[in-house]
Amino acid sequence: MSDAATGNETQVIYDGHIVRLELLEGKWEIVRHADAVAILALNDSGEMLLVRQRRRAIGTSTVEAPAGLIDAGETPEQAARRELQEEVGLDGDMTLLTRFYSSPGFCDEELYIFEARNLRESRLPQDEDEEIEVVWMPPQAVLDGLRDGSLVGSATTVAAALYGLGRVATR
Repeated sequence: MSDAATGNETQVIYDGHIVRLELLEGKWEIVRHADAVAILALNDSGEMLLVRQRRRAIGTSTVEAPAGLIDAGETPEQAARRELQEEVGLDGDMTLLTRFYSSPGFCDEELYIFEARNLRESRLPQDEDEEIEVVWMPPQAVLDGLRDGSLVGSATTVAAALYGLGRVATR
């Protein structure tokens, strides 16, 4: 396949449900990945909502801000609301905090970080393949645990915890 606008040759190596691997110009391995959301939710005590779940790709459990992929036809905000309802049975008023590329050297996945305020119960059915434990921790404890290795997390967890620190400091 050739991109007529740029003249770049693209060979599709793999085309799956979540990722597509392309070889661009015979040398650049590019992962096309669905965009995703993560949610910073703080309780009245300033603790951050996290989910603990087993991640097969790294062979261990992580603590992460609730997160998930944006489905076709959904806006990032709709996806954030759905993920929060599916994973922890909550909904809230959503505000976009930031967005960034997870690893732009080889992947086009864009991540949207939302803050959820005015939390209220609202449950959607959980994905069948997810076993999630809800954990509340102060944002500083999350960052400390990620730094010293007692917690395993993700880029979205770090971003949400940093925003969480700022939110707690301004209360």
